[in-house]
Amino acid sequence: MGIATIPTRYLIVILTFICTAVCYIERVGFSIAYTVAADAEGISQSSKGTILSTFYYGYACSQVPGGWAAQKIGGRRVLLLSFVLWSLTCALVPLDPNRVITLIVARLLVGVAQGFIFPSIHTVLAQWVPPHERSRSVSLTTSGMYLGAAMGMLLLPSLVKFRGPQSVFLAEAALGGMWSLLWFKCASDPPRSQHPKAAASGFGESLLPVKEGRIEKTKNDRTSHIPWRRIFFSLPVWAIVANNFTFHYALYVLMNWLPTYFELGLKSSLQEMGSSKMMPYLNMFLFSNIGGVIADHVITKKIMSVTKTRKVLNTVGFAVSSFALIAIPHFRTPDGVVLCSSLALGFLALGRAGFAVNHMDIAPRYAGIVMGVSNTAGTLAGIIGVGLTGQLLEAAKTTDSDLSSPDSWRAVFFIPGLLCILSSLVFLLFSTGERIFD
Repeated sequence: MGIATIPTRYLIVILTFICTAVCYIERVGFSIAYTVAADAEGISQSSKGTILSTFYYGYACSQVPGGWAAQKIGGRRVLLLSFVLWSLTCALVPLDPNRVITLIVARLLVGVAQGFIFPSIHTVLAQWVPPHERSRSVSLTTSGMYLGAAMGMLLLPSLVKFRGPQSVFLAEAALGGMWSLLWFKCASDPPRSQHPKAAASGFGESLLPVKEGRIEKTKNDRTSHIPWRRIFFSLPVWAIVANNFTFHYALYVLMNWLPTYFELGLKSSLQEMGSSKMMPYLNMFLFSNIGGVIADHVITKKIMSVTKTRKVLNTVGFAVSSFALIAIPHFRTPDGVVLCSSLALGFLALGRAGFAVNHMDIAPRYAGIVMGVSNTAGTLAGIIGVGLTGQLLEAAKTTDSDLSSPDSWRAVFFIPGLLCILSSLVFLLFSTGERIFD
């Protein structure tokens, strides 16, 4: 028994799962290492917000180009090149909070490189995974983000404590290099003779329901015309965009500022919290896969249509998350905040079985393109949310100099809570599970 005995599509899903885990170890790792280094140098909260959000500027710029590149030259190649680029950047750049320009350029480069990753993953998965396996395949792949974040929160504070902040960069670069070697050795494009519809993110597309009068016909190859105008003016696409924005606003605010909330808002040390600090992200890992299994079961057994399944899971996930986010500042103990943030992030991950798989429902051939468009919005959420949080906290310091009052943090968590309600309503009104682009 070995790798050769695993069906190729399962191996691809496993490798993309590891890929997203490593990416989020890097993101959480930078937040932890930079926060420690910046606090030691007395860097202001607004300046920290600027550096932490710089990544998302580069990430936003490369989303749509990433989808285009994956469509034209293949997601497998683009994924490898992007991983090598960000890994080298982490290995070569020193973590010095006083070298602001160096850090900004480095975070922009890492952001640009990682911006190609998720559109490429969606292109690869749409090539390899048939429709009845897509929910759990995408859920497993994206749950790697949360497992990576959980592992980062568990292990990296101790690495920073004993080996210093720079050691995090080197560890992340080593993980990136090892994954690149695995992908180079094990990944492949689907054989066209074996899967004739896998030419450009369309494997298994004939099994999807089609919305009458709304389908865009194209040729079945990588050089086919991309219907940019129809994509940008499609209400179902915008329903995905709105929910991707909200999901990432909440995720990035918690990922980048929860360490600060524990340290300043609750006066608790991350190093002393033990394994509890990883629970929000571990919960995301579990709920993401639960959502994928439920969605595929309901669709395969024809309990509900694809459209209703996506809408129900999305609505339940975002509604529960909204209440949990708003409740966070009302809890004044680390255990209470861990509970609320675990519920918030867990149910957000459940909601991904709604909006996040919907790219491949409505546009299997252009999954990478649509993912690039919607993930651009998700990245803008990172820029806006992380930067705005820094400004809100800096303003709160005028009345609460050490940010220990719950009033200092109320707006930080209320904004993503409100966005969850609004975006779930948009998805209910405008989304569909039927194929509208071909």
